Amino acid sequence: MSLINVTNLTFAYDGSYDNIFEDVNFQIDTDWKLGFTGRNGRGKTTFLNLLLGKYEYSGHISANVSFEYFPFQVNNRQDQTLDIINTIVPDYQHWELMRELTLLKVSEDVLYRPFESLSNGEQTKVLLAALFLKENSFLLIDEPTNHLDMNARKLVSEYLNTKSGYILVSHDRSFLDHCVDHILSINKTNIEIQKGNFSDWWENKQRQDHYELAENEKLRKDIKRLSDAAKRTSNWSHEVEKTKNGTRNSGSKVDKGYIGHKSAKMMKRSKSIEQRQESAIDERSKLLKNIESAEDLKITQLAYHKNQLAALEHVSIHYGEKVVCQDVSFMIEQGERIALSGKNGSGKSSIIKLLCGEHIDYTGTFRKGSQLQISYVSQDTSHLYGNLKDYAKINGIDESLFKAILRKLDFARVQFEKDISSFSGGQKKKVLIAKSLSEKVHLHIWDEPLNFIDVISRMQIEELLLEHAPTLLFVEHDRKFCDNVATKIIEL
Repeated sequence: MSLINVTNLTFAYDGSYDNIFEDVNFQIDTDWKLGFTGRNGRGKTTFLNLLLGKYEYSGHISANVSFEYFPFQVNNRQDQTLDIINTIVPDYQHWELMRELTLLKVSEDVLYRPFESLSNGEQTKVLLAALFLKENSFLLIDEPTNHLDMNARKLVSEYLNTKSGYILVSHDRSFLDHCVDHILSINKTNIEIQKGNFSDWWENKQRQDHYELAENEKLRKDIKRLSDAAKRTSNWSHEVEKTKNGTRNSGSKVDKGYIGHKSAKMMKRSKSIEQRQESAIDERSKLLKNIESAEDLKITQLAYHKNQLAALEHVSIHYGEKVVCQDVSFMIEQGERIALSGKNGSGKSSIIKLLCGEHIDYTGTFRKGSQLQISYVSQDTSHLYGNLKDYAKINGIDESLFKAILRKLDFARVQFEKDISSFSGGQKKKVLIAKSLSEKVHLHIWDEPLNFIDVISRMQIEELLLEHAPTLLFVEHDRKFCDNVATKIIEL
C-alpha cells in the first residue's frame, strides 16, 4: 500500500479566467478501486492528465507509483493485435496475457487478426488486458464502457472487481456499483472521497442535499423573522427618540435622560438582531453549494393523427450476403419508449437507419406513417462546430429553449460563447440531445445518446422522459437508464 497525496492543487488552462481546481486537498490509497464521478466539464480527465504530468500546476501531487492511462493510443490499427500489445507492454509472459484474456472471455485467435478488424468490445477488452499486464502502476481508466453492450459491460465490471489500484471514470451507475469500493467526486465547490460504491455515494449526497434544503428553508424563515424584528425595534427607537423634544400629556417636561437611555437600549437591541441576521445570512451562504441543478426540462412533441407510427413484420436486414438481423417484428405506438437491445453487431443501428429513411436492403414488411417527423441523435459528434446561436438557427430550433435545456444540463453561460468543437465529449452529446428535445417532431430516435454524459444529467434526462412521455426509440447500454425509462424492450 502507498498513498497519493494531493495538496493545495490549483490549476487553470492558459487564457482561462476560471480555475478548474483551487486549493484542492485529498489523499488516495493505491489499493483502492476508486470510481471517479462529476458533471461534464468539471475536470475529471484534466485531473488524470495532471497525475500523468501533462500540465503545469501549483500545489503538490506526491506519489510513489507510476501512472498508466487507458485507453491507449493505437496508431497502426492495421497491425496484428499481438503486435499492438507488444508495443504497449514490451515485457510480459504470454501466459499472463492469456490469463487476462480468459478472464475477459476473449479467444486467443484475436491476437493474430488486424486490430482494426476487432469489434469495439474486443478492442476494449484486449487493451484492458494489456493495461493489467503493467505491474507496479496505478491505473487511470477513462470511460471504458463507451460502445460496450450490456453483456460486455457486466463482464468488464466483474473483471475490474477482481483487480485493485485504479481510478475509474464512468457514468454508468450499475457498472460503478459492481467494481468500485470508493467514490471520488468533483462537486460544484470541492472534491471529496467517500467509502462505498456509487449507490452509497448517491444516497449520502441526497441525504446531505435534503438536509441542506431543510436548513436553508429554516434559515430563510429565521432571516425574515429577524429582519422584521429589527425593523420594528428600529422604528420604536426612533419614535421614543422623538419624544425627547416633546412634553408629557400632563404638560410636565419629559425626562430626556431616561428616554435617551431607553432609545439607546432599543437601538442596541436592534443592532443585536441585525448581527444575528447577518450571522444567519452567512450561515445560509454556506449551504446549497454542492446541490446540483435538477430543474424540469420542458419539451413539446407533435401529436400524430394515428396511434401507430411505424411497424416491422418479419424484417431481415442484409448487406450483400451478410445478414445482420432476422425476423424482427415490432411496432411503435404513440407514447411508447422502446429500448432496442442486443449485442453489438445484432442490427440495432441498421434498424434505426431503416426507420430514419436510409436505403437499406431488407425482406419482410416495413411500414412508416406518411409525413412522420423524426428527430435523430447519432453516436457521432464530429460534425459539430460553430457557436450555439448559429447552430440553433441552422437547425431551425428555438434558441432560447435550446439554451435553457443546456443550462439545466449544467452548461455554464460562458460555454455559449465557445466553439462547439472545443466542447468535451459529454457536452457535445448534450448539444445533440438538447437539439432533439427542441425539435417539434412525432418520434425521437436516439442511438447511444448517453456516451460521455455525466450521471446527474442522465438522471435529469430520465426524469424528463418519464414526466413528458415523448414517443422514443433508443439504443442505450446503460442498464439503469433502460430499466427506468423503457416501456418496452425489443431484444435482437
